[in-house]
Amino acid sequence: MTDPRTVSFTQMKDGTQQDYALLEELEKPFLGMTADRVLDELQRAGEATLEGYKITRLEHGLQSATRAERDGADIDWVVGALLHDIGDGLAPQNHDRMSAEVIRPFVRWDVAWVVEHHGIFQMFYYGHHYGWDRNAREQFKDHPCYDSCAAFCERWDQSSFDPDYDSKTLEHFEPMVREVFGRKAYDPDVLREGHVSVLTGSDTL
Repeated sequence: MTDPRTVSFTQMKDGTQQDYALLEELEKPFLGMTADRVLDELQRAGEATLEGYKITRLEHGLQSATRAERDGADIDWVVGALLHDIGDGLAPQNHDRMSAEVIRPFVRWDVAWVVEHHGIFQMFYYGHHYGWDRNAREQFKDHPCYDSCAAFCERWDQSSFDPDYDSKTLEHFEPMVREVFGRKAYDPDVLREGHVSVLTGSDTL
């Protein structure tokens, strides 16, 4: 006997409208727990040191977010700063892009763009030590988010490796994470495609 809570197909092309209505219904609780999974991943980052650094991955995110909040940044920027390296655990070679995809459905487009590109912008501070082009970010010099990404890296990312910095706790940022991931995914009113916001508020540059 077929379980009424299980689809009828073994190949997706054979699925019925009823099957996909069932899957949509069953997926809702999972989608609703996205913030929990993000917070769990941050907790795991607290158990993994950044090899050679003085702090954990979690502490780096907390420092970045704390600096953003103290700069007067809005919730999208603060959560972006908190989660800008969340992809590091599974995708260390392209963590910036993975991190951006985690937040992209729920934050302004410019915040997602900055998180997606912060890796190449961050190379400005160390790339020359490896024989890389530290100015590789100049390929984006005409992009409207160039200045935002440069400032994000200067003020909140490259500066946040200090074991003595008085970061706020993950519990402090948890309500912000839940608010952002509680938004309707890909809501145009949230994404505001083409709008460029300053890092210290939501006004246009």
